[in-house]
Amino acid sequence: MSTPPPEFDAVVVGRRTVARDVDVFELAPADGSRAPSWTPGAHVDVLLPMGLEKQYSLCGSPGAGAWSIAVLREDGGHGGSRWIHENLAVGSAVRVRGPWNHFGLAQAERYRFVAGGIGITPLLPMIAEVDARGADWTLDYAGRSREGMAFAQVLASFGDRVTFHAADEGRRVSLASLAPGAGEAVFACGPKRMLDELEELSAGWPAGALHMERFEAKELTEPVLHQSFEVELMLTGTTITVEEGQSILEAASEAGAFVLSSCREGTCGTCETVIIEGEADHRDSVLSPAEQAANDRMMICVSRAACPKLVLEL
Repeated sequence: MSTPPPEFDAVVVGRRTVARDVDVFELAPADGSRAPSWTPGAHVDVLLPMGLEKQYSLCGSPGAGAWSIAVLREDGGHGGSRWIHENLAVGSAVRVRGPWNHFGLAQAERYRFVAGGIGITPLLPMIAEVDARGADWTLDYAGRSREGMAFAQVLASFGDRVTFHAADEGRRVSLASLAPGAGEAVFACGPKRMLDELEELSAGWPAGALHMERFEAKELTEPVLHQSFEVELMLTGTTITVEEGQSILEAASEAGAFVLSSCREGTCGTCETVIIEGEADHRDSVLSPAEQAANDRMMICVSRAACPKLVLEL
């Protein structure tokens, strides 16, 4: 397993509103040092006192000494975003971990960015980088209303490179019209329905053209193996049995292996583990089809074995 990123105490050094129900929080290490550097597409974990761990994309400048995250207040769900909005003010302390990046900016001749709602956050630093390079790019940004679309004023300064699709204005994005040509890459983040449609459309696109980050897990399909299977933990020298209905993460943790995890839904990539031998049944929402086909790593919170035995770097 790759070396986990640092975990440390941070303090809120800035807070501002960027859309209805969306605030940006600037987080700096409490010891006065600079926050770890990162690359566009990265996210961090925010560890909340009620035991929740929430993942937020970094949306500021990679070279800044503080991390910036944009948090949409959602009164449903598990209550993490509501707690952040109600409890984190300038000067507040919070525990963080990161950065992680499973959504890196690939090289392309031209970029098409597609955002839905708060999905704009990982795309914002990507846009800043490709624009600074002088690369050709466009953004299609969909939301319920302009008032709820974070960073709309900043993005409007790019002129006709950015197209806003506000539903209350009758402007809905046609995803089928965004098919990339040769040398183009599509980077998308947003709600599950939008990403599912893009994934279906991409079947007719050039291989590797679509890059996505999901905030919501894909629906799990039936596993290749319903029955139990064995996993050899290479670093601990033990072999465990993963029972039907049990995750590798659960079985490995019960056996005393150190496994970092967060979402347990296959979306954050925290539990990524190197595969030494065997074939995985990939059920995550992080790895691309090509990365899954490479069969060199897996997310052990949801993915299982497609063979009687796996050997993992645990």
